[in-house]
Amino acid sequence: MPLPRNRHRIDRIAAFLLFAAIALPAAAGPLLFDKSEFAARRQKLMEKAPDGVVVLLGSLPPTGYSEYFQNNDFMYFSGAEVPNAAMIIDGRAKTTTLFFTISESAARNDGISLDLVRNAKDTTGIDRVSPFDQFTPALSRLAESEAVIYTSFKPEELSREVSSEKFRILQNSTTYNLWDGRLTRELQFVKNLRERFPQATIKDASPLIWELRAIKSPAEIELLRRVGRLGVEAHKAMMKATRVGGAEYEMSAAFEYACKKAGARDLAYNVIISSDENHPYLHYYKHDRILAAGDFIVVDAGPNLDYYCVDISASYPADGKFTPRQREIYEAALAVEESCRAVYRPGITMDGIREEATALLRKKGFDLNKDLFKIRAMQPGISHNVGMAVHDVSPGRTTVLKPGMVFACDIYAVFANEKLGVRVEDTVVITETGCENLTSGLPRTVAEIEAFMKK
Repeated sequence: MPLPRNRHRIDRIAAFLLFAAIALPAAAGPLLFDKSEFAARRQKLMEKAPDGVVVLLGSLPPTGYSEYFQNNDFMYFSGAEVPNAAMIIDGRAKTTTLFFTISESAARNDGISLDLVRNAKDTTGIDRVSPFDQFTPALSRLAESEAVIYTSFKPEELSREVSSEKFRILQNSTTYNLWDGRLTRELQFVKNLRERFPQATIKDASPLIWELRAIKSPAEIELLRRVGRLGVEAHKAMMKATRVGGAEYEMSAAFEYACKKAGARDLAYNVIISSDENHPYLHYYKHDRILAAGDFIVVDAGPNLDYYCVDISASYPADGKFTPRQREIYEAALAVEESCRAVYRPGITMDGIREEATALLRKKGFDLNKDLFKIRAMQPGISHNVGMAVHDVSPGRTTVLKPGMVFACDIYAVFANEKLGVRVEDTVVITETGCENLTSGLPRTVAEIEAFMKK
């Protein structure tokens, strides 16, 4: 059947409507979720600290010409995107106090909600709101009352950051540097608390917070679905920008443009593109190659929409046609990933995932004695948590899957001598009966990829 003359216009309109639907705000008003969602989170944290208070520090204003983001922990419990803030969540009195001071003109300049500035109590649902100069007196009273003071010992997460990784980097580059020696901001705060209030007991709140953040609520999962749809469409835009003779930076630009056009303020992490000699470097983001015929590409990219991320990786040939070797390694990685997602469910252990997924691979006819399947990253299992950070916080090693867990199913292998690599990665959530792929919709089979890129 011949296509109508205005078919391309129809396609453009359909694409616009899809991105517009993805970009709809998560909730009306200045908060990402209804204020009852944040109240429930604070209540759960109070239950974990019945003998004291949890003190959270908000992020500082940016020191350069970059956009302001609240840190993830503070945002998780307050929804308040305002700099130089602090919060005391009292597990004994079951109340929360938010401290901040900012002028309306300063808030407006940084795009901070004027509703939050003018009427923070009603806007956030937080019990008490005080000027920031009342924060120190409040801490003094708490120390005198012998309340245990919980605060995070781990670094704050800002956009494109991961707390545990940031901690290691700061420790090695700053704290252990003989010509520096500074503590992280959080550990300096702990040091100050202990020096000023020697009678107080100071404990790390990070495990309490991370345990809550590891299990996503229905509202968070719905937002992650939107982030996943956006990420998939942006990956398709990147695939369309892929061509022999084209630059990797063109691919990266296509992905970022698609994300921001759909309403994402930032990316979850730097767009990773590995090809040719760069395959061994799994986080390579220099985008400094011109694609050649025969190149096989691994792309790893995700958006950050309303403080939530997804993690997606795809692999495909630059010229749109798989060689026999490329097909072999790709179909093996895809089969492992699909087998994992087929067995994910509440109650299954890591050993159970490995056993059941391996049985599925054998049933599909794969020879697991091949060297390809001996690579550690080609073994069935799970990868890292995903949520407000792409490598989201976790209270410890996951042993049993639970509903609400969101993580990456990440299967990859590198063949440096062949200048080849492969990676298939989706973000999934554990449901009551199994799992849901939050990043479904990409061309994934060899036939789908070749057909898509042929267009």
